[in-house]
Amino acid sequence: MKIVPYTRNHEFKPMMSMMNMFDDFFNRFFEEEPDNSFKAMPMDIIEHEKEFELLSNLPGFSKENVKISVHDNQLLIEAKCEDKKEEKKGTLYRCERYSGSYRRSIYLPDNADISKIQAKMEDGVLRLSLPKKEVATPKEISIG
Repeated sequence: MKIVPYTRNHEFKPMMSMMNMFDDFFNRFFEEEPDNSFKAMPMDIIEHEKEFELLSNLPGFSKENVKISVHDNQLLIEAKCEDKKEEKKGTLYRCERYSGSYRRSIYLPDNADISKIQAKMEDGVLRLSLPKKEVATPKEISIG
């Protein structure tokens, strides 16, 4: 049992409690707390000198169940994992393994060369390599 000391801060003050309520609401509104009903695909994006590297955790997914596409400079990654139907011989007390789908889209930078994107799936980690385009040097025009 935990004992909490009593303080007079808990007295009823109508205006202060309303202000605290608004403060709590707006403070929680901007916090990013994980929502257990939504499964987001964890992703790291690393910029190197000549490429962008994108790493996504997809444990339990095979490469056949992952679809990657680019449309209007937007990268879309979709992954589906379907639970195999088996005859259960015991009582299931807890089910934590995820069965469903992930979907994540990100806008690519203008200097990403989408025609040369490479993907590799190894040990439940999807690795995308997005090479950078050569930067066009500005051309100086002389007045004749």
